[in-house]
Amino acid sequence: MRRIAATTMVAGAGLFLVAAGPVLGASPSSPAGAQWNLLDRYCTECHNSVDWSGGLSLDGVQPDAITADPQSWEKVARKMRTGMMPPPGKPRPARAQLQQLSHFLETRLDDQWKQQPNPGAKSLHRLNRTEYANVIRDLLSLDVEVTTLLPADDAAEGFDNMADVLGVSPTLIQSYVSAAMKISRAAVGDPRMAPVLAKFSAPGGASQRGHIEGLPLGTRGGIRVVHNFPLDAEYEFRVSAGGGFRFAGPAGGPPPRIDVTLNGQPVTVADPRKFRIRVPAGPQTVTIAMVDQLRSDGVDDLYGLSPPRRDDVDGLTIQGPLDATGPGDTPSRRAIFICRPQNSSEELPCARKILAHLASAAFRVDIAGDSPVMQKMMEFYAAGRDGGFEAGIQQALARVLVDPRFLYRIEPDRPDVAPGVEYRITDNELASRLSFFLWSSIPDARLRQLAQRSQLHQPQVLDQEVRRMLADPRASALTTNFAGQWLHLRELDNAQPLDRGFDDSLREAMASETRMLFASFLHENRSVVDLLDCDYTFLNERLARHYGIEGVRGTYMRRVSLPKDSPRRGLLGQASILTVTSAGNRTSPVMRGAWVMQTLLGAPVPQPPPGVEADLKEVVDSPRPLSVRERLEKHRSNPSCAACHQIMDPIGYSMENFDLIGRWRDTDGGMPINTHDQMGDGTPLSGVGDLRRVLLSHSDDFVTSISERLLQYALGRRLEYYDQPAVRRIVADSRSEHQTLASLVLGVVRSAPFQMRVQQPAAPAKSADQPKTAAQPKNGEPQS
Repeated sequence: MRRIAATTMVAGAGLFLVAAGPVLGASPSSPAGAQWNLLDRYCTECHNSVDWSGGLSLDGVQPDAITADPQSWEKVARKMRTGMMPPPGKPRPARAQLQQLSHFLETRLDDQWKQQPNPGAKSLHRLNRTEYANVIRDLLSLDVEVTTLLPADDAAEGFDNMADVLGVSPTLIQSYVSAAMKISRAAVGDPRMAPVLAKFSAPGGASQRGHIEGLPLGTRGGIRVVHNFPLDAEYEFRVSAGGGFRFAGPAGGPPPRIDVTLNGQPVTVADPRKFRIRVPAGPQTVTIAMVDQLRSDGVDDLYGLSPPRRDDVDGLTIQGPLDATGPGDTPSRRAIFICRPQNSSEELPCARKILAHLASAAFRVDIAGDSPVMQKMMEFYAAGRDGGFEAGIQQALARVLVDPRFLYRIEPDRPDVAPGVEYRITDNELASRLSFFLWSSIPDARLRQLAQRSQLHQPQVLDQEVRRMLADPRASALTTNFAGQWLHLRELDNAQPLDRGFDDSLREAMASETRMLFASFLHENRSVVDLLDCDYTFLNERLARHYGIEGVRGTYMRRVSLPKDSPRRGLLGQASILTVTSAGNRTSPVMRGAWVMQTLLGAPVPQPPPGVEADLKEVVDSPRPLSVRERLEKHRSNPSCAACHQIMDPIGYSMENFDLIGRWRDTDGGMPINTHDQMGDGTPLSGVGDLRRVLLSHSDDFVTSISERLLQYALGRRLEYYDQPAVRRIVADSRSEHQTLASLVLGVVRSAPFQMRVQQPAAPAKSADQPKTAAQPKNGEPQS
């Protein structure tokens, strides 16, 4: 061991004490001394005051350094636990020794957290676009196409609900104002609204050549949409085919027949391309499909095979309302008008009741009928009342939808708590955190009622509510939002692989397989570890054919058992993930390896050094096309790239039997696939089966990784070093419940970061000439 003078040295974001002589404060024969000796033997060769590898020196470090710099020691513990250190090529202790060392460090860090707890702070949190749409759905019973109303949100750490990147711009503010006006008109049923045009596109590819689930039997291709018709009125429908608004029959014959239904009932139309029918207000299901003459008339098969197909339905536009007769009876009107004034004297009390009901749900706290908030709402009601009672409600509703208390999740500081002191959040705040975590939406009436009674924070009540909410259909948000982003599934929407076997129907089947698998774990109380080696999946005929699995017929997705030797077991064999971790024209062992390390093991993977070429272009003087592995190995020969690639590439090579869209293959570039390599710790790999077994042997790392991501998603902020003790508690507590997905969710909800927060330092006092801010909420109720 190097002997240097005692001094204090900077190490990354923290400080390490460097003392003269060997490690102090721990007998070499003690358990703690044995762990420090491991650090000295395997780590100080690089992490010393001369080399400073990674900005870290462990020269002569003392045991109390853990409590002095928990931020840096959390990084050390993670590197050890995930096998990232020591690096490939360096002497390594046995894996059991590494696990003991990381456990020793983590135990010390957990003890330090208990002495100085820090559940973290809460930032001002704007609703993201998905949450906004869900809130409108639950508040007004109205589904809106939010992508046409609001701009896309930024994302950080893989999620689009991170508070620190959900900023505000003048454009966004204007979008909120415009959206509030449109939504309030549609929800109330404003008879003055002008006709609007809604456009829908049919799924492309092979789906237009066969029957589509949800369309009438005896049809092929087509489109099915659920559209909210704002008024009882006529609407004009235009059906496009083959990229235009015309249909061509065989050999110049009559155009093919189409089948039109409204809520499952046939609709007779004179012209299949353009027709106008009267539709009642509210959400209605419309289907447009071709009568399946391709299979019943051999003559039609001739023109059906000649490109381009001009009889495939590829789009639908709906324009209206036209010649409206009234607002109708819609779910949104029933949600809004909880009372009906019978005369003018009843209007004000009824308006106050309606707006108090809407504002309480929208602002996530009970609003009294005589509060300042209600006074402001009633001013807007009065401003619109000249157009009638419903017009006044519409105007006030628009005001609710642009209020900061609606658009933001506000958790005000507590003036009675000193800065730096942790405290429990209110039950109203807990209800809001819980509902946005599990439903990506506002609390329902039961949650708000429990919060008002100050019962929600009680452990038994809280556990019961979590289980109730997970059983609710709104918990599908955990699949679409959390799993969709954690597994990078959303990226499949934008994937454009250069492969003729890929089309939109396959894309949708890929995404559905992964979503349905995750949802089944949520509902069946299966251990999340089984996600690595699940003995079933969900397939339709299109995806089963892609996988080479026989016996699956039809377009609907169904559960299919998988044998023990199937390469499709678990997440590693799913085409959705294999496609989003490929480049547009080839597989990418690097992307797949990085995905496994980051997503499944929670191990950080550094970005490539600046200026490093990473596109793996073909070598010009090669006598034959090179496989992806051969090209990557030439790239990997760069010393600045080798260290990271030695960790990621072997994992990616083991998955090379899957092509860029997840089909099984045995050759690449005319050469047999080579999946043999070894991981950074020396573990041999030969194919995806070996990789699956390795991951199962690291199941604790996988459970830790998904727990971290769940906690991060639930808090809507980046995890910090002081959150790691809570993560370890979630993992430990889940073991008694077989590490099910529900047990991890419960662990997140029970955790200190979810139920507590730290008081922030007071903001500097403003001078007299600075504008005043809005008043802080008092007694849990927002002030105007």
